[in-house]
Amino acid sequence: MKNEFSKVISLDSRDVPVRIRRNKRARRIILKVDSDTEGAVVTLPSWASEREALLLVQEKSDWLLARLNDLPAKISFQDGAHIPLLGQNYLLRHDPDLKGVALKENNTICIGGRSEHFARRLTDWLKKKAKAEILARASDFAAKIDCRLGRITVRDTRSRWGSCSPNGNLSFCWRLIMTPDWVLDYVVAHEVSHLRHMDHSPAFWQTVESLGVRVDEARRWLNDNTEKLQRYG
Repeated sequence: MKNEFSKVISLDSRDVPVRIRRNKRARRIILKVDSDTEGAVVTLPSWASEREALLLVQEKSDWLLARLNDLPAKISFQDGAHIPLLGQNYLLRHDPDLKGVALKENNTICIGGRSEHFARRLTDWLKKKAKAEILARASDFAAKIDCRLGRITVRDTRSRWGSCSPNGNLSFCWRLIMTPDWVLDYVVAHEVSHLRHMDHSPAFWQTVESLGVRVDEARRWLNDNTEKLQRYG
């Protein structure tokens, strides 16, 4: 049995792609908007059928279509677009004669190379910058709570901004580089605090707050801006 498969269904004369995933740990059928495909993703527990997934999409079609219509505009990585970087707005420019991958100057980010490689080269540069910024913050926070860092990786995760494994390895979404620096501080502090407390107990939150980050404000910002950040690229 496949763990993931896709369908296209018609809702109010609109073709909507639906990704259906099986997760043996799921306790119920979960329907979410899929901003990547401008469709839906349904998580199925082991006991549920594909038919039940499609029925849920049909039953929740009004909600789903409303959410799809409310998605922020997709912003492609291309010459002339604007992107945020640590809370500052930057204009993207293509310079085929540029030596090197990218040059950040004033409020402009120039990307070199051939135009068809623009998006990939910018994404690679953003991932590299994200890892450097995260590593610096993680090292500082870990030292403050006397914990040892494991490996740090950056990925294009969709369900969470960061994670901490039992062996102390930290993983983050590279799109955090497009958040304000104080939001990035919070997410890194959150995951580093899991090096001491692998839970969300009061002791864990006390550790996060001891690192001097803006917990409530950052959580609200991420809640309000997650869909927008996922629409870049």
